[in-house]
Amino acid sequence: MDGLLDTISIMLPRRLNWEEFYLRSVYVYLLLQRKVRRMCRGLEHWQIVTNTALCMLGLWLCVEVLRRIFSWLFMQDEGIVLRSKKTFFKIVRILPFLKDKITTELNSNKAEIENEVGKQRKGETYVTKLPKTGLSKDRLLMHINDYQKLGKISWEMGSGVVYHGGKDLTEIQTQVFSKFLWSNPLHPEVFPGVRKMEAEVIQMCVQLFNGEDDSCGTMTASGTNSLLMACKTYRDWGRDVKGITKPEIVVAVSAHAAFEKAADYFQMKIVKIPVNEKKRSVNIKAMRKGITRNTVMLVGSAPEFPSGIIDNIEEIAKLGKRYNIGVHVDACLGGFVLAFMKAAGFNVPAYDFSVDGVTSISADAHKYGCAPKGSSVILYHSHSLRHYQYHTSTEWTGGIYATPTISGSRPGVLIAQCWASMMHLGKSGYIEATKRIVKTTRSIRDGLRQSKGVFVFGDPEVCVVAFGSKEFDIFALGDELAARDWKLNALQFPSSLHICVTLPMAKSGVAEKFLRDVRECSNKILRSPNWQTTGVGAIYGMAQKIPDRSMVRELANHHLDCMYSTKIHSSENGI
Repeated sequence: MDGLLDTISIMLPRRLNWEEFYLRSVYVYLLLQRKVRRMCRGLEHWQIVTNTALCMLGLWLCVEVLRRIFSWLFMQDEGIVLRSKKTFFKIVRILPFLKDKITTELNSNKAEIENEVGKQRKGETYVTKLPKTGLSKDRLLMHINDYQKLGKISWEMGSGVVYHGGKDLTEIQTQVFSKFLWSNPLHPEVFPGVRKMEAEVIQMCVQLFNGEDDSCGTMTASGTNSLLMACKTYRDWGRDVKGITKPEIVVAVSAHAAFEKAADYFQMKIVKIPVNEKKRSVNIKAMRKGITRNTVMLVGSAPEFPSGIIDNIEEIAKLGKRYNIGVHVDACLGGFVLAFMKAAGFNVPAYDFSVDGVTSISADAHKYGCAPKGSSVILYHSHSLRHYQYHTSTEWTGGIYATPTISGSRPGVLIAQCWASMMHLGKSGYIEATKRIVKTTRSIRDGLRQSKGVFVFGDPEVCVVAFGSKEFDIFALGDELAARDWKLNALQFPSSLHICVTLPMAKSGVAEKFLRDVRECSNKILRSPNWQTTGVGAIYGMAQKIPDRSMVRELANHHLDCMYSTKIHSSENGI
C-alpha cells in the first residue's frame, strides 16, 4: 500500500490539469484508506461497526443542522430580521415570568372587544335551532323587518361605506332578482341568458378600460376574488413560461390586503415596497430594486384603498416590459369612477390597457358601478393569459370539470343585476355620477385642509380622502364622528381615517355637514388636552403599539369569533 502511494505521489504533477483529476482522486482515496486501516488496527469487528455507525450519525447530524441553519437564513420568504422578531416574541410569550402577565393583558383586551360588540347587540336574542314548524309568510316577513332595523346608522344619508345607485335602480334590481333567483352559470345550457349577460358585462368593461380585440376576462364574487384570480394566474404563468417555482409579487405597502391573502393561499412570496411619504404613491426606484428572477407580478393601484392615491402606472408598466413581468392594475375601488373621469371633464393619469405593459385590471362593479354586492370583474390583455386563471380537471370520474373562477356554482342573479345596473345607468349615468363624486371628493379634501387639527394625506383626486392629526389621537375623532352616524375606516401605519365618497354623500348639503361635524369634533377634542380615546378607537390605537403582531392577529381573530357568537341571549326553541 505504502509503495503504491509513493509511486502515485511521484507521478502527480505540480499543477493539476483536468486530465489528472482522476489520478488525484485515487491518491486521496488511498490516503484515506490507509488512515482508516491504521485507526482500526487492534479493534474488534463490533467496535469497527459501532464506530462507523457513530461517525455516520454524527456526520448526518452536522449536515442536517447546517441544512436547517442555511434554510432558515436564506431559503425563507420572510426576511431574517422579521423572522428573528417573531422567534423572539414567541420565546417571550412562553417565559414563565412573562407568560401570565401577557395572558392577563390579552384577556383584558379580548374582554374589551367583547364589551364593544356587546354594546351593538344590546337586547338581541339568537335563534340556535330550526323552528319545529315553518313560519308563515307574514310572520317570517315580520322577523325580516326586525332584522333589517338592527343598527342605528342611516347609511342612505351618506355613511361613507354603502355604494348606492338610487331608489329607481333598487326597484329595478328587485325585479331582476325575482327573475334570475335560481340561475347558475355553471350550467350555461340551462341558463343561456346569464351566460350571455356575463359575456356582455365583460366586453363592456373591456371597452371602458381601453382593451384590444384579444382582451377578455371573467366576473368574480368580489374585489378580493378578482385579486386572488389575478395572483393565481400570474403564479401559473410564471411556472409555465419561466419555470418559476417560488413566485413573488411586488406590491406597495398601500396595496390591498387581498394580495397578502393570495400569497398566503397560493404559496407566493409578497415583497412590499414603501410609498413616497409626501405623495403616498409607490416608490418606483424601490420597486425596481424589489424585482428578482422569481418576480411574476408587479402591482399598481388606481387608486389605492388607504389614501385614495393613484400609483404611477406608466412607470410600473415600463418595469414590467423591461423585465418581462406581468403588471396588474388594481382598480377595484375606483375603477368605475376613473373610467369616466375624462368624459366628465377631469384630468386622469393613464392607468388602463392603453398603457403598454399593463396586462390585467380588476374593478368592482358593486362599488361605483352600483351593482349589488358580489359583482367584480378581472380583465386580461389576452385570452392566452386568461387561460392560466381557469381550472380544468380532465380525469375526474364525474366528467370533465372546467371552471373559470374559484367558485363552481355561482349566483347568476348577481350577473343579471350587474348587467342591469350597467345597462340602466349607461355611459351618461356613470359620467353624471362621476362628476358628482369627484367634485364632492375634492370639496371634502379642500375642506379638511382648512380644518384645524387635521391634515390630508397626499393629493387625493378620485373618490377617497384620508386624513390624520399631529395634535390629537385621530381615532378619538373617529369615535366622535361615529357617534354622529359617520362610518369611517380606521387606518394604521400611519394612524389615520379615510372616507369613501359615495353617491349618497354627493347629495346637496351632506359633504358640508360632514366637514362641519369634523370641525366641531376636532375643536371639542382640542379643548380637552387629556382626552381619552375609548371604544373601537382605543382598541385600534392599542393594536398599533403592540410590537408582537401575532398578538394583534389573535385579537383580530377573537373579534371575528365574536361576530359569529350567539352566546349573548339564545332562543333555543326557535322563533
